[in-house]
Amino acid sequence: MDDGKLDALGQTIVSALKGAASGHSIAFNQLTITVDAGKIVDVVTFLRDDPNCRFVNFTDVTAVDYPGREKRFDVVYHLLSPTLNARVRLRAEADETTQVPSIIDVFPGADWFERECYDLYGVIFTGHPDMRRLLTDYGFDGHPLRKDFPLTGFVEVRYDDQEKRVIYEPVRLNQEFRKFDFLSPWEGADYPLPGDEKAEPKA
Repeated sequence: MDDGKLDALGQTIVSALKGAASGHSIAFNQLTITVDAGKIVDVVTFLRDDPNCRFVNFTDVTAVDYPGREKRFDVVYHLLSPTLNARVRLRAEADETTQVPSIIDVFPGADWFERECYDLYGVIFTGHPDMRRLLTDYGFDGHPLRKDFPLTGFVEVRYDDQEKRVIYEPVRLNQEFRKFDFLSPWEGADYPLPGDEKAEPKA
């Protein structure tokens, strides 16, 4: 679908969803609709059932973290319409306390996607029948895909062969960070390297 048709589709969707959709944009031949997180169920129901849309294929729910913003998350939904041969991206802003309604009653396939989004970003989906962590362990502290989550994590998980159980220990770095000079291999180092003395001509 070309940009002109996508723009017309975006205008149709935004005008039909007054109060729920606030705008649209097109980039790289993809349509993005900005929506209110609290009305996401109404939005996806319209996109699925309206004969001019028929976005019947649910593809993905994820999030993007912008920690400098007041509402740090963009909750992002991707839908596909085989009828129109077009995709649409829905973008809703949320913060750590925003309760985003689950779309599982409209698209049951959203089940594990919403759980993953909660697990990795901490986005809360209300009305979900089983809102538990999906990828991290029970009692895991934090949400690993947030930009402010430490690179090393908080705890180290390992299986202890002597105790025959999984052990949680505070992270400790067994090796100091190495220092790299990032010089080009064609230029060579400007300091002596081990073994250079072997190449010096004999007097």
